[in-house]
Amino acid sequence: MAPLQLSAYTLITCLGQGLDATREALHNERTGLSPCCFETVELDAWIGEVADVDAQELPVALRKYDCRNNRLVQMGLETDGFAQRVGEAVARHGATRVGVFLGTSTAGILQTEQAYRRRDPVSGALPEDFDYQGTHNAFSLAEFTRDYFGLQGMAMAISTACSSSAKVFAAAARQLAMGSIDAAIVGGVDSLCLTTLYGFSSLQLMAADPCRPFDAERKGLSIGEGAAFALLERVDPSTPSGTVLLLGVGESSDAHHMSAPHPHGLGARLAMEAALRSAGLLSDKVDYINLHGTATPANDAAEGLAVAALFGAHVRCNSTKGATGHTLGAAGAVEALICALALSDQRLPGSPGTRSLDPAIGIRYQMHGGDVPVRHALSNSFGFGGSNCSLVFGLSP
Repeated sequence: MAPLQLSAYTLITCLGQGLDATREALHNERTGLSPCCFETVELDAWIGEVADVDAQELPVALRKYDCRNNRLVQMGLETDGFAQRVGEAVARHGATRVGVFLGTSTAGILQTEQAYRRRDPVSGALPEDFDYQGTHNAFSLAEFTRDYFGLQGMAMAISTACSSSAKVFAAAARQLAMGSIDAAIVGGVDSLCLTTLYGFSSLQLMAADPCRPFDAERKGLSIGEGAAFALLERVDPSTPSGTVLLLGVGESSDAHHMSAPHPHGLGARLAMEAALRSAGLLSDKVDYINLHGTATPANDAAEGLAVAALFGAHVRCNSTKGATGHTLGAAGAVEALICALALSDQRLPGSPGTRSLDPAIGIRYQMHGGDVPVRHALSNSFGFGGSNCSLVFGLSP
């Protein structure tokens, strides 16, 4: 594929709001996880909750979109000057030529959960002020973003579980290659809700302590929430040296099981191979891999097999979910931008929570961060049902 530049990017997780807060937390190997005390949830678990989401107020004209998820969307759009950079892109290209491609797994489902508590005791009807289309609907965050900027072009939401906001990079790249748009807002947003927390608990996939990716005693994941956005545009002669570039995308679907990965990481390997082909790179040119690494026994073992088969044990890699928690539909974009930071800072993140590596997984796992030359970075995102996506990033010369 033709390289695309990340003209602007930003992210928010439990580590903090914006690139500087994220950078500081990653450099100090700090986790943002804390004991679960979200809403009415009663679970022995740790979560990654973003501060001050409910304090956000949407513009009056956009109140139909008001829910926790879209408040988190607005927080992200207004961080690191991202909205201003989008406005400049709209001025360059026109409102019909900037697309919106966002990933989520549950969108504003919390709004439905809260509305259900207020249903009519006789008829069971949901309250009249509940707006499914503007909140719970998976397209809501893309439509809100388009209306927020006054855009008139194409928009889509992708919901493929934990690969959702990685696959938006691939979807946008295809449209840019076709010439149907000239710029794309890509990213993902997922917010905490009862369905997610109790659902993963019922699957016995959540740990009672902070998650420990690739640890010999890993017990499961920690759920987080987050928002991450990037502005994708074509590379041209004016692109500054050192700009982060999207070089390749790879997708696969192994359909092995509804909630478990292929035991040998078949789909993961196919996605990584496709991403390398797309970028025109051999495996030995990758300097860092941000692993999907959920800290569940099956996921880490399968991904480890796939990485070892393709890259051997020479590429530095780790999972940053011990810092942010698993942000589900936002994880692909969050971790893509952590790769962007690794490239721009020439520094790898550590793996908070991981104490003793699983000796059965033969990869070069980076428990602690450090200054390391990074030319190319790969980000993995693997979702329920075998929906897999890998992204390759580099720097402009």
